[in-house]
Amino acid sequence: MPSLLHRDRQTSLSAALGKAESRLGRHRWVAASALAALLIGLFLLWGGGPDGPAGLITTARARVHYAPPYHADCRAKPAALQQDLTRIARAFNGKVGIAVTKAGCDWVVGERLGEYFPQQSVSKLWVSLTVLDTVDAGRLKLDDPLTIRPADLTLFNQPLRWEVLETGAVTKPVEALMKNALSLSDNTANDRLLWTVGGPDRVRAMLKDKGIEGIRFGPGERLLQSGISGISWSQQLSLGRNFEEARARVPMAQRTALLERYVADPIDGAQPAGMAKALGRLATGQLLSPESTGVMMGILAKTHSGPLRLKAGAPRGWKVFHKTGTGQELQRVATGYNDVALMQAPDGTWYAVVVLIGRTTLPIPARMEMMHQVGAAVGRFHEAAQP
Repeated sequence: MPSLLHRDRQTSLSAALGKAESRLGRHRWVAASALAALLIGLFLLWGGGPDGPAGLITTARARVHYAPPYHADCRAKPAALQQDLTRIARAFNGKVGIAVTKAGCDWVVGERLGEYFPQQSVSKLWVSLTVLDTVDAGRLKLDDPLTIRPADLTLFNQPLRWEVLETGAVTKPVEALMKNALSLSDNTANDRLLWTVGGPDRVRAMLKDKGIEGIRFGPGERLLQSGISGISWSQQLSLGRNFEEARARVPMAQRTALLERYVADPIDGAQPAGMAKALGRLATGQLLSPESTGVMMGILAKTHSGPLRLKAGAPRGWKVFHKTGTGQELQRVATGYNDVALMQAPDGTWYAVVVLIGRTTLPIPARMEMMHQVGAAVGRFHEAAQP
């Protein structure tokens, strides 16, 4: 029987994950290489853009100009925006949490603001925030090299996997791994950063130290996904489709119960209001040094995952700095389909926008359309507030 995950039960990486098991045979190397070529081609078609190929992460540093302090005009009352967000949420067939705040103001509007929703890869924000907080404290440098080996591989989306398996080890600087983790949502890059800064406990301590409320941080990608699926993690599951095959052997009734339990009380959950407040503080320079804020925002400005979510619904001329999350699906049920963003109007005004879909049976286009409506509502509010 697999051990169940609990928010208050802490464990070390070595105790939880065990040692790596076996190696791929030569015939699987050939198959992996062919699949890698296909996936890279598809990824370029989906995520490529004016910033260059989506799958290529270099060590060149991306920065956004950041000049605190930021002074917000908070005179406009958000009643009309609240009405719009309520209408959007009630029309959506699924469990959705929405939050919007104008950075620098003390209001947050939306729906299900205080409920916990699965974050999934949105939680990569907190890992990178912890990395940059460690850099600000002088205990880590952005150009420090980190090595990833087969024993470090995780599951699901991990573009670095093919290079690791082909060469046996990949060494990249901290900042390059942050780009992979945030821009490409690479689970292995994120996990390597997580354990470099001290694991989940260190991230939770950072959240507490900075007064970020309403955010839980889970046990790491491998234990999170295996716990949701009802299987015990072994490193062999990181190879090929071993995880998916093991998950398919779990009785459907058990998988359904575990997934519903996770959605109801997610170990990696976040409250929409807490998420929006934290993003607003990031934009206004309250969480990191100006240099580290510029690093974080520069990477989020070039996020390649989820280009048709909140980003596609932003008003023309607005800039979007966002991070997506996508959870597991079971039959027609999709979970943890998320996007959280800092949206900047042409006049420099910042809005934190959070859409967390806990559970829905709607197809992807319908989920994206709902997110577009949220972005449009923020744009209307901003325009109406102009003198």
